[in-house]
Amino acid sequence: MTDSSILQRYLAQTDPSVNSHTEQSDTEESDNLASFGWLRGIRDRALMLELRKKDGNILAFGYNWLERVDFDPSTGIKLSYPGHLIIIRGQYLNSESSTGIKLFEGLTRHKVVWIQEANRAHRLRATDQHPQVECIEWQSAP
Repeated sequence: MTDSSILQRYLAQTDPSVNSHTEQSDTEESDNLASFGWLRGIRDRALMLELRKKDGNILAFGYNWLERVDFDPSTGIKLSYPGHLIIIRGQYLNSESSTGIKLFEGLTRHKVVWIQEANRAHRLRATDQHPQVECIEWQSAP
């Protein structure tokens, strides 16, 4: 830690204008775990979940609307939102990554910021037992 960063942290505790900038940069840090992004902070919770398709389409839903999260190894993870059903298919969706993080657990704790479908290159580089998202489907619920 440099002297200037220590000074910034000290000023953040006393000066509201510095505090807002420091808080924002600290809470937006997330880890890229290849198939999903994870918020690092102990108290950090994501407001929205981005679903990224390999064709470039992105859909985001607010966690506050999430009604139910189901995991079935044969079908994947199902996210139920009012009027929508999202199905995340893949391998090892409830397995720990190298950092001890589970995708399903992260969704239930609002720690997952984004989920990305794996392209062919990513699937070839993937290591054993790491969560790998093959397909994200969204549909209107009856």
